Amino acid sequence: MGLSKIWVLAEVAGGKVSAASLELVSAAARFGDEVTAFVVGEPGGEVESSLAGFGASRLVAITGLDSRLPGSVAAAVMAARAAGDQPEAIFFPASYEGRDAAGRLSAKLDRPVITNVVNLNPDNGSLVAEHAIFGGSQIALSRFTAGAPAIFVVRPKSFAAEENPRSITTETVAAGDIGVAGAVKVVASHVEERTGPKLDEAPVVVAGGRGLGQADKFALIEELAGLLGGAAGASRAIVDAGWVPYAYQVGQTGKTVKPNVYIACGISGATQHMVGMKGAKNIIAINKDADAPIFSIADLGIVGDVQKVLPAVIEAVKARKG
Repeated sequence: MGLSKIWVLAEVAGGKVSAASLELVSAAARFGDEVTAFVVGEPGGEVESSLAGFGASRLVAITGLDSRLPGSVAAAVMAARAAGDQPEAIFFPASYEGRDAAGRLSAKLDRPVITNVVNLNPDNGSLVAEHAIFGGSQIALSRFTAGAPAIFVVRPKSFAAEENPRSITTETVAAGDIGVAGAVKVVASHVEERTGPKLDEAPVVVAGGRGLGQADKFALIEELAGLLGGAAGASRAIVDAGWVPYAYQVGQTGKTVKPNVYIACGISGATQHMVGMKGAKNIIAINKDADAPIFSIADLGIVGDVQKVLPAVIEAVKARKG
């Protein structure tokens, strides 16, 4: 027995729905009969067709942001509609805006939130959430025992985005007055400069760790990633050391990636890092320590100094590309 109504907060940037949002819409379509996607902004570009293609049957576009925080606006509109629409579950992506909106909605509806979800399973008309704990070495289960809606904050790559086309109806709603939360304004924003695909969407990820030896060697990671049409990533150790920005971090406290190929260079394989990348289809590890934990999950392991192996790999790729 499935759920009747599930809501999803879908994030849009550059006229496109985020990959994490499409994953949630796709999952909601498998669990529920009616899926309503909420977006903050005009439903232009590919938004409506993308959401319909992955299973949304309703789209609520919230306009009138007026420099206010998207999370506060989304939560206010959702809270105002919840009593009448009565969704049984609401999915939020584990992003800055998603967590902000989920927390605000929780307070408005006086409902708890289940966070850090890595999977959901239907069970007798409800959903059981899975959470990675102890650095991803164990999985804990949780569920709501009473009341609705059940609010879940889900980590990216927890579900595969599978096409499930449905007809969709679109409604535009003005945010209006959202109370004291509307006093907070966004006065400036910074878009991260990058080339190539996003880290959490790239088909190939080349990640570097302490084994690189020094910060300037990270250029080798970026060069190989560029040659392979992928993205550069990093372990928490070199992010904390200031070698690269936090946006590069893969792991429990960074991004979760599931590329076709993940190349770990000079990364020993702490549990917290592996929980963010062990879902990759093919894992290649380069490390001079033959006992490094990363080799326990690698499909191909190269025992050697990453500072010598990487330049050789780069030259081989260049030769293959002609």
